[in-house]
Amino acid sequence: MPTPLRKIVLRKTAPRNIALALLLSAMASVAAAQSVDAGWVLQALARPAPMRTAFVEVRGSALLKAPLRLAGEYRRPDAATLVREVRSPYRETTTLRAGEAVIARDGKTPRRFALSRVPELAGLQTSFGALLAGDRAGIERTYTVAARGSRERWTLTLVPKDKALAARVRDIVLYGQGAELRCIETRPAKGELQRTLLASAAQAVTPTTDGAGFERLCRNGVK
Repeated sequence: MPTPLRKIVLRKTAPRNIALALLLSAMASVAAAQSVDAGWVLQALARPAPMRTAFVEVRGSALLKAPLRLAGEYRRPDAATLVREVRSPYRETTTLRAGEAVIARDGKTPRRFALSRVPELAGLQTSFGALLAGDRAGIERTYTVAARGSRERWTLTLVPKDKALAARVRDIVLYGQGAELRCIETRPAKGELQRTLLASAAQAVTPTTDGAGFERLCRNGVK
């Protein structure tokens, strides 16, 4: 008895449908694996103390002929302490611990003051400490958090909730790839963008790296 035409069509198209379904499923799996959310980023960035990372920071100002370039190192000797050591073009060490900031410069008496007087430093300690601890709840107490991109290239935007901090800092955008945080852009409520390169991006800076080069390293990473 002849095979009905409908059965022939089904037999021929079924393998194609199965292959298409498998392909779509694989594509969906890859997309899901590459997509990123705040929880994944914070977990990837978590680094137990002690830790350290080099930084290069660029600060613009209408009072300066050229942006000021600072180079040094961030250290977290223990879970409660954050140290920012500037080594060039001058030497200065800022230590944040127990609600207090201590700023020491070569040849000068160290200055001590409460972090409550400087919301930016308090926010720095909170955000850096919570980031390195993978503490999403701690970050979200201070900032509204939004993640974008893939695990290969992501951004995490922090918008201050605290009124005192928001009056000085509009937002902070973190750029990274995988488990590496390579750049922090801080946009003040007034003034110019401050860009801090970290890890591989900081190490790729040369004496001839200009403003456009800093931006490329920050947003695109080292190629």
